[in-house]
Amino acid sequence: MLRQILEAIDRFQPDAVLFGLDDRTASVRADRYPEYKAGRAPKDPALIEQLGRAGALLDALGLAAMTPPGLEADDVNASAATWAERHGWECVIVTSDRDSFAHISDHTQVLRLINGGINASPLLNPARLQTMYGVAAEHYLEYAALRGDASDNLPGVAGIGEKSAALLLEAAGPMAAVWADLEHAGGVNVAAAIDDWSLEQGGRRVGAGVVQRLSAPGARERFDFNVAIMSGRDDLDLPLTPDVPGTPGLLPLDPPRVSRVVAHLNVEATRQLALRVLTEPPGSQA
Repeated sequence: MLRQILEAIDRFQPDAVLFGLDDRTASVRADRYPEYKAGRAPKDPALIEQLGRAGALLDALGLAAMTPPGLEADDVNASAATWAERHGWECVIVTSDRDSFAHISDHTQVLRLINGGINASPLLNPARLQTMYGVAAEHYLEYAALRGDASDNLPGVAGIGEKSAALLLEAAGPMAAVWADLEHAGGVNVAAAIDDWSLEQGGRRVGAGVVQRLSAPGARERFDFNVAIMSGRDDLDLPLTPDVPGTPGLLPLDPPRVSRVVAHLNVEATRQLALRVLTEPPGSQA
């Protein structure tokens, strides 16, 4: 974990680093939806024990780790992206969780961790997200709510998969306008917009079928429920105080402190990397 963190800091050379950790003792989402994340394989006890110590290690280094009560790392990510935009900062979220794609903007990119580590992972901005998924960043949450998320045991709207969700949002979104048209015009305008777009792209008319699925009993309720569960909290009080030098999370860190903490791992190469990455001023590294 530490090696991957150091590689990410080395790549982006940030001014501040904030880590979000899941609360493993309580979950507001599971309280609302007991089947949340049901079916996942249990984590190895040794991994759970190490995750429990991860925050302490990061705090000992002088970095900032945050475990919001009853919430998850994605809530910290959402709040960090909001904080960055409010303060005119650029933000990079490093995560394997696709939910963070909803936070991509002109201020925030997401490094989507995949097999191969930091250097082999794609860095997504609004344009790259559009290219990869066919959906605009501002519509990603709605796209995910329509599609559902099997990893979180959240079914999507019946009959709406990734392709039809992207097509719907591209042709007729946002969903507030879609639902309004279904309510007031029976979805006539939505179906026409989907058909026009599909035909322009060399596809076939599918608008009537999409409208039929969206009009089915429980479809709107499923969508709204997924949005509520998937939405990251963006109002957390973050421990970021850039105007106070030496506060947790601000780089560079104290060299003796970093050397002492990382030395406990007994990996000299990691200690040297940590000293170079964490204790030199951002932008000073070759």
